[in-house]
Amino acid sequence: MKRVLRQDRPQGAGRGCKADKSATTTHRPQGERLAAYPMRVLAPLLLMVALVAIAAAGYWLKRPAEAIVVSCADPLTGCTFVHRSVPVSVRFLTRPVPMEAFGLGVTAPGASKISAEFQMVGMEMGFNRYDLRPGKDGEFIAQITLPVCISGQGSWMLYLEIDGIRYALPFSTR
Repeated sequence: MKRVLRQDRPQGAGRGCKADKSATTTHRPQGERLAAYPMRVLAPLLLMVALVAIAAAGYWLKRPAEAIVVSCADPLTGCTFVHRSVPVSVRFLTRPVPMEAFGLGVTAPGASKISAEFQMVGMEMGFNRYDLRPGKDGEFIAQITLPVCISGQGSWMLYLEIDGIRYALPFSTR
């Protein structure tokens, strides 16, 4: 028969028996055991809450800013709009074709950093961002390669970020 020991008294402290002093020194009081229980439960719970909070903050901070829509009839011939009271021109150096490199030129006098991001309209195409290299006279240039889409859709959106301000220019590869 298996003997079950009670946790609230030291071993050997049965009916009519006196407890060993050595047994009482190795046994933890019940209050100490109960105090450790919340930490075993709370520590992983607090860690999980902290990780969710970090993920939510990362999503909130990384989401793109609202873009100012710029109408552009044909980016191959060029488009002009105003950025901080200065005219900016955007031009594709060759017609964009998926999976073939084409040049993108932006003339923005006084700008320090320009990046371009390409997204297909209504379809997530993954990370597709390019930092344009500064040239002479406020011109920035990059070689771009658009991913291919098996649906054959050719409607794209160019998100141009100039010194932290986003512009959206729709264009087509057809």
